[in-house]
Amino acid sequence: MEETKSIAMTGGPVVAKSKADRRWPDAESPDRFINRELSWLDFNERVLEEASAAHHPLLERLRFLSISSSNLDEFYMVRVAGLRAQVRAGVSSQSQEGLTPAQQLVAINRRAARLMADQQVCWAALREELAKQGVSVLHSEDLTEEEHDWVAQYFDEQIFPLLTPIAIDPTHPFPFLPNLGFAMVLELFRPDENETLNGLIPVSHQLQRFIRLPSKALRFVRVEQVIRMFLDRLFPGMEVVELGFFRVLRDSDVEIEEEAEDLVRVFETALKRRRRGTVIRLTVNAEMHPNLLQFVVRELHVIEDDVIPLDGLLGLADTKQLIVEDRPDLMFTPYQARFPERIRDYDGDCFKAIHAKDIIVHHPYESFDVVVQFIRQAADDPQVVAIKQTLYRTSEDSPIVKALAEAAEAGKSVTALVELKARFDEERNIRWARNLERAGVQVVYGFIRLKTHAKVSLVVRREGTGLRSYVHFGTGNYHPITAKIYTDLSYFTTDPALCRDAARLFNYMTGYANPGKLEKLSIAPLTLRQTLMEMIDREIENARAGRPAGVWAKLNSLVDGQIIDELYRASQAGVKIDLVVRGICCLRPGVPGLSDNIRVKSIIGRFLEHSRIVCFANGRALPSPQAKVFISSADWMPRNLNRRVETLVPIENQTVHQQVLDQVMSANLRDERQSWIMQSDGGFKRVDSTEDGFSAQDFFMTNPSLSGRGSALKRTKAMLRAGVHRKQPTKD
Repeated sequence: MEETKSIAMTGGPVVAKSKADRRWPDAESPDRFINRELSWLDFNERVLEEASAAHHPLLERLRFLSISSSNLDEFYMVRVAGLRAQVRAGVSSQSQEGLTPAQQLVAINRRAARLMADQQVCWAALREELAKQGVSVLHSEDLTEEEHDWVAQYFDEQIFPLLTPIAIDPTHPFPFLPNLGFAMVLELFRPDENETLNGLIPVSHQLQRFIRLPSKALRFVRVEQVIRMFLDRLFPGMEVVELGFFRVLRDSDVEIEEEAEDLVRVFETALKRRRRGTVIRLTVNAEMHPNLLQFVVRELHVIEDDVIPLDGLLGLADTKQLIVEDRPDLMFTPYQARFPERIRDYDGDCFKAIHAKDIIVHHPYESFDVVVQFIRQAADDPQVVAIKQTLYRTSEDSPIVKALAEAAEAGKSVTALVELKARFDEERNIRWARNLERAGVQVVYGFIRLKTHAKVSLVVRREGTGLRSYVHFGTGNYHPITAKIYTDLSYFTTDPALCRDAARLFNYMTGYANPGKLEKLSIAPLTLRQTLMEMIDREIENARAGRPAGVWAKLNSLVDGQIIDELYRASQAGVKIDLVVRGICCLRPGVPGLSDNIRVKSIIGRFLEHSRIVCFANGRALPSPQAKVFISSADWMPRNLNRRVETLVPIENQTVHQQVLDQVMSANLRDERQSWIMQSDGGFKRVDSTEDGFSAQDFFMTNPSLSGRGSALKRTKAMLRAGVHRKQPTKD
């Protein structure tokens, strides 16, 4: 059993030695909010903690380390880059918790430096454990004679042609290094000229960072070690005086002019600018000679605060290359997602199954293939006359994109709403959007001012003498790869009101047509926030009237100050609020007089928790058939509620309602094995759980859902109803 660990959050309220002397924020104080950037760093520390969790297989622990490092890279490329830009522009306005951009950067650098040091400690420990299990990462001096000979040949054939050694002088200026660029810097001496000069060897992204040696055992050597072995072949006739390594992160945010005439062309230009963005983080090996460090800093125009010496491995995200299939004993047991049996009962006909009854599919426990099959069937079915689809992120060789193209080629009316502003997927989206256009798909690039984040697919089918619509609403992307590791919900229905609302939503996205009053659906930026506020207000009214009142919500992030204040108001009225927030949470739970009735937990496990669910008690104790249940594409952040097209979908079908409320939400609230409880000061404590403590993810892997075989859940549903409140988290 792992000891309870507390992660302190900087920028919290003043905490005295005694709880009685603790100064808590009130409903008017900026301290009632937690800084979103520091909260994100706290989340990434929880991800890193999984790399030390003994109950995970060793290579999966390495994967968590790699994810933590990759997350931090993206955080700097986007969030820190944005704050740096504000500081350069002289922006001094305060965030909702009262920090200026400059103050946030100071706090971020302090926390991030500690996180990066912890990552290096973790890597050293994992490397040692891996070696004991026969997975070795070697230094060049550890190679056998045979391995040395093999590496020499490998260098000549596979590495040397991809390297461009540069001696820096007036005719050979310091080259441009792209984002995530990795390089060796050297001080060289030329005996024939009796002069010293600096050299550079950019390491191509085309080279594997960890080179596997020809051995039955898993033995690797890092590419920079190999390059170092053969410097005489790169700079013949020169002596190496000093050398070091560095890695560059650049500003990768993209800004688009609002009045762009051709959005695609603007994005193509912006993507080229991204590769040449300002350096916002420079990591160097700690033992780099000061002269070399000054040289690199000067040439890259880096400020001192952005230089981070690391005692260890630069670019820990690359360690994922060590996760090889040869050692399945060091990885999670492969999981085979279930295909909903009710669709099999209708001989695989999605339309017949959905027509008979609404269905919800819980990914990754149930296969994403059902979503692909829905679109493929629509493409092949001669009775289908129209398909409308949003595409935010999908895979390179997407079966959904292929099916849409085939549907258009077959003469169907096909509309694809493609979001170009899907960060780091813009190039891919532009590429397959053009392929869709060539196939005859009507491609619309959405709004310039709004990002289209809603996940909706609408199929119109001729049945009898009329038309029937089928709609899919999702909490996650139409991406068959991430659907294997992200927990999400896919809801299929023929509900006429929801289908009409979906059609109005598409008209809004393609033609800017005001959808008017929607029948059931709420959408951002028009009505979603208002619906949430009204539903919370109803719970406040119920609490004041002495009726049961409660809110359950599952989110990725909770940042929006207006929603947070409404939750504080609900807590003060006596509404019981349980939140499962995987990542950023700017709300402080359990603050006396402010949020006594709010509990927040975070679940970090094998799968990335991604579904968004919100449930309102509606006058009965949760869970109950009378509860108001919604699924959503939106987190509770200003960007989602104000600057994105998002959906909030009511779940009214009894079976689907039970699955989302009694199964998915209840299990998440009951989880012990992978849960962290948020404290009033903003820190998190891992739940003190035994090895046999309840795990929501394990439960879903071993129990079919209501949309699969509902009868199999009679026992487990009763267990969840009885057990969800069995062990509530204690307050700080």
